[in-house]
Amino acid sequence: MAPPLRTTSAIATALSIALLSYLLCKKTRSKASSKKTPKTLSVKKARNGLVAAIGNTPLIRINSLSDATGCEALESGALAQGGIITEGSAGSTAISLATVAPAFGCKCHVVIPDDAAIEKSQILEALGATVERVRPVSITHKDHFVNIARRRALEANQVALKHGKGNQNEYLDVKQINGYTSDSGKQDPIFYSDCKGGFFADQFENLANFRAHYEGTGPEIWDQTGGKLDAFIAAAGTGGTVAGVSRFLKEKNANVRCFLIDPPGSGLFNKVTRGVMYTREEAEGRRLKNPFDTITEGIGINRLTENFKLAELDGAFRGTDLEAVEMSRYLLKNDGLFLGSSSAMNCVGAVRVAQALGPGHTIVTILCDSGMRHLSKFYDVGYLSKYGLMPSAVGLEFLGLK
Repeated sequence: MAPPLRTTSAIATALSIALLSYLLCKKTRSKASSKKTPKTLSVKKARNGLVAAIGNTPLIRINSLSDATGCEALESGALAQGGIITEGSAGSTAISLATVAPAFGCKCHVVIPDDAAIEKSQILEALGATVERVRPVSITHKDHFVNIARRRALEANQVALKHGKGNQNEYLDVKQINGYTSDSGKQDPIFYSDCKGGFFADQFENLANFRAHYEGTGPEIWDQTGGKLDAFIAAAGTGGTVAGVSRFLKEKNANVRCFLIDPPGSGLFNKVTRGVMYTREEAEGRRLKNPFDTITEGIGINRLTENFKLAELDGAFRGTDLEAVEMSRYLLKNDGLFLGSSSAMNCVGAVRVAQALGPGHTIVTILCDSGMRHLSKFYDVGYLSKYGLMPSAVGLEFLGLK
């Protein structure tokens, strides 16, 4: 049995607002910016606690107020100004897409399962996105939220061509997106005639997701720890974060150990530890109903995405809903960190790794969502009571620590 966690172990977190470069096939650059030399990273010490993170706020250029000519069209041609970005999401990635879409002169249409916290829909609408809430079904069903989002992009392309608004190029396909055929002719399009085409972001299978974390998050973690870290752990939804970061860290130092923390109902733990994702009866599309699996949102899945396939992992841990709830309250009380469900689960994983490795190691995880997005479920007394998840721990005894 691993020795108990001591204060000499360090668990660091990378505060993230869901990197977004996977939105585009190519990075948009003006002629002027393309001549600039690449930005170099400077080594920075990890900040000690929440209060130490205050200050050194980066300046940003407000492009809409700085450029009289506005934004240029996206280089890849897959999306034009006035076009619509569609995505099927449990909320967090969609919020990121809705945040950046206006910066590219585009709109955002999100298809979200109706069991996701209502705050996510409210935030999306406040950001200007249109939200379509649908019932949760298996990914094999044509009305799974991801499959509907894919169809919506095709419908937007059909509307654009019908009204002569779209880009007249190879990307504006009205029949297929990523190899999937549309059946949208059976229903009325939901987009206005001024729509200039659609682009399905495809966060689960789009490998630009992986690249964003391989080229961004991984180097940032390496930079801020000065390369002196022993382990990284995170949960996976699309798999882009854990794959991109693990691949980068392993290339920098093969001795850095990378792990998955997996919530209830997900098959990734079994895939990593046993090589088999699920039994035949547990496979998506074979279940007789949609069971309550976990209170966490945006993590855990029962299929292998193209992004997750690129992960280089040394092992996996299974977390529980109660551990995530207890961890969120512990960190709020002791560190002032108001975390969402996936961030709390990541911290459960970080402690598990610290227990396994023993004292004196530096472990990094990701805080990827705020508790503000989870008020109606993860922080709702009535909801937690319904599933027997009311927190009661005084310290970290729910993880076997005093």
